[in-house]
Amino acid sequence: MKKILISMIAIVLSITLAACGSNHAAKNHSGSNGTEQVSQDTQSNEYSQTEQKAGTPHSKNHKKLIDVTLDRAIDGDTIKVIYNGKKDTVRYLLVDTPETKKPNSCVQPYGEDASKRNKELVNSGKLQLEFDKGDRRDKYGRLLAYVYVDGKSVQETLLKEGLARVAYVYEPNTKYIDQFRLDEQEAKSDKLSIWSKSGYVTNRGFNGCVK
Repeated sequence: MKKILISMIAIVLSITLAACGSNHAAKNHSGSNGTEQVSQDTQSNEYSQTEQKAGTPHSKNHKKLIDVTLDRAIDGDTIKVIYNGKKDTVRYLLVDTPETKKPNSCVQPYGEDASKRNKELVNSGKLQLEFDKGDRRDKYGRLLAYVYVDGKSVQETLLKEGLARVAYVYEPNTKYIDQFRLDEQEAKSDKLSIWSKSGYVTNRGFNGCVK
């Protein structure tokens, strides 16, 4: 009888130990999968961040700026510079200011203001030019460029202050046309300078002369 009891106890203990061992193995396997999943998620996240950083420069609006030396400001939208060792005239792309020195033309309202402001800007820091995709010169031989002083757009400043209008829009020299139109609209809404006179600004230029 004792032998039978001992045998039964041994069988129960054997079954219990086997069950415990099976649960422990399952836990270890589960823990391994969890760690592996976290590791994979971390690697995936790191790769995504690296890929995003690598792509960032391509989303920026790249500017290739060329250093020039100012010779003098001519009017509100034209200057003379030393470019490639020679004196050259630069006509500002996509903007037009009232006339002050055009042959056979009168001095127009706000023309002197635009000229004075342009002179202040181009004399205030490091002068640089940026060319667009199209022709670099107009029919008069003048350079066509975006003008910057210490990295800030001179065209945008003139437009925002109501001293210039968006004009002479010819593809493909239209890189900043959308931004320039926003700047123009801002000044127009506030009725600054050229926009303060009803009917003064037209699609063909400016109406009227300084009396």
